[in-house]
Amino acid sequence: MPVIGESREVRGFWLAEAVWVTHSAGVARAVAEWMTDGRPGMDVHECDLYRFEDAQRSPAYVTERGQRNFVEVYDVIHPLQPMEQPRPLRVSPFHVRQRELGGYFLEAAGWERPHWYEANAPLAESVELPPRDAWSARYWSPIAAAEARATRERVALYDMTPLKRLAVSGPGALDFLQRMTTNQLAKKPGAVTYTLLLDETGGIRSDLTVARLSEHHFQVGANGGLDLDWLLRHAPDDVHIADITPGTCCVGVWGPLARELVQPLTHDDFSHEAFGYFKARQTHIGHVPVTAMRLSYVGELGWELYTTADLGLRLWDTLWEAGQRHGVIAAGRSAFNSLRLEKGYRAWGHDMTTEHDPYEAGVGFAVRMNKGDFIGRAALEGRSEETAARRLTCLTLDDPAAVVMGKEPVYADGVPAGYVTSASYGYTVGRTVAYAWLPAAAAVPGTAVHIEYFGEKVPATVVAEPLFDPRMARIRR
Repeated sequence: MPVIGESREVRGFWLAEAVWVTHSAGVARAVAEWMTDGRPGMDVHECDLYRFEDAQRSPAYVTERGQRNFVEVYDVIHPLQPMEQPRPLRVSPFHVRQRELGGYFLEAAGWERPHWYEANAPLAESVELPPRDAWSARYWSPIAAAEARATRERVALYDMTPLKRLAVSGPGALDFLQRMTTNQLAKKPGAVTYTLLLDETGGIRSDLTVARLSEHHFQVGANGGLDLDWLLRHAPDDVHIADITPGTCCVGVWGPLARELVQPLTHDDFSHEAFGYFKARQTHIGHVPVTAMRLSYVGELGWELYTTADLGLRLWDTLWEAGQRHGVIAAGRSAFNSLRLEKGYRAWGHDMTTEHDPYEAGVGFAVRMNKGDFIGRAALEGRSEETAARRLTCLTLDDPAAVVMGKEPVYADGVPAGYVTSASYGYTVGRTVAYAWLPAAAAVPGTAVHIEYFGEKVPATVVAEPLFDPRMARIRR
C-alpha cells in the first residue's frame, strides 16, 4: 500500500510514496483533500505514514518486506496470510510458553500472535463442526472451537501484549483527554472508560480504553501507531505521552472460573462488590506487581493483568500453575474473534473507520454530548441512532455450514446494499456470525439478505445484537 500523510516532525512536509499507477488518481485526490480540508474524503488509515511501528522502519526490514512483495505482487493473497519475512520480529514474554504449547502463529504489526494451540487438539476431538471449503480452511483449525468452549465453560489465558498501550500524564492530562475523546473521563482514580477518538467531521478515528490510575496519570489502550500520532500532534506542553507497549505485557484471564483462579493469588478482594466491572487497581499476583483492569472482550468474567516485560513470564507461570485445578487453557486469536463477534464488540479498522460516525456504528453510548467540547462534537449535533441512514448490523447465515470471511458484498432485495466487515463461526451460537454495513431500512431484525461468496448468494438474516448474553450477566457477576 502507498505511504501518504504529513510528517509530524516537519510540519508542512507531505509524503505520497510507493504509489502505483493504479493508485495515482486516488492518492492525488486524497492528499489534495488532506492538505486543503484537513482530512481526506475517504478513510486512508491503511496507507497512513504512521501506521508502522518503529521496528518496521529499519532499512533491513524495509528491504526484506520489499523483496517479498516483489515476489507476491500479483498473487491472490488470503485475508489471513501472514508475511514470511522477517519473522519472528516482536514476541511477548509469554512466547516461550506458547511455543511449548504448540502455538500456531500469524503476524500483525511485527508481533507473533498465537491463533490456536496444538496442545488443545485433544479438546477438539469432541467438537462437531460443519466442513469448510479449501479457502476458508486455510489459517484455521477446529481447535479454535475447543478454545472458545473452554473460555465459556472454564477459564483461559489470552496474550493481549501486542495491543498498543500509552501512558498519558501531567497536570493537563485530564483536560487533554477530555478534549480528544467522546466519553466522560472526569472520574475518580480506578475508573476505566470506553471512549472514541473522532475527527472534525465526527468520523471514528479509533476506540480507546482509558484507565485513570491516579489524578494525573492515565493508561490508554489504543489500536496502533495512528492513535499515538494523533495524540502527539494535539498534546499541549503540560502533557507527556509515552508508548509503554515494548516494556510491558498483558494477559487476559477470562471465563466463569476466572475469579476462582485469580483470587487465591492476591491479598486484594476481587469480588464483584469490591472490584466492579470497568474498574482498575494496582495489586500483586503472587510475586508480580500488576495493574489489573476488570474488562472483557470475549463476553466472560475476567481481568486484564498488566506488568513489566521482565516479570511477564513469571506472571504467566503463576497463573498457569494456579489454573490447573480449574482446567485452564491458553487460547488464541481465532477463538477470541469468534467470542467477540458473538458479544457484538466492534473492531476498529474492520467494523468502523473515519467514514462512520458513532451512531451508525452502534457505539453512540460512548458519546457524552453534555460533558463539554471535544473534537467532532459539533459535527454530531443533531445526529442519533434514529437519524442514521445506515447501520452496522449483525447477521447470521441461515445455513449452519456456510462460511464467509469478510469484505463480501451484501444484497438486499436483490441489489447491492452493503458489505461484510467481520465474520467468524460462532462456536457458542452454532452458526456463522457476520457484521455488515446496511441501509437503515434493511438493518431490521428478521430482514432476509444474501452475501456473495465466490459467486454464490449465501442466505443470511439480520438479527438483534448481541447474540450472546445480552443482559451482560456473565460479565457483571
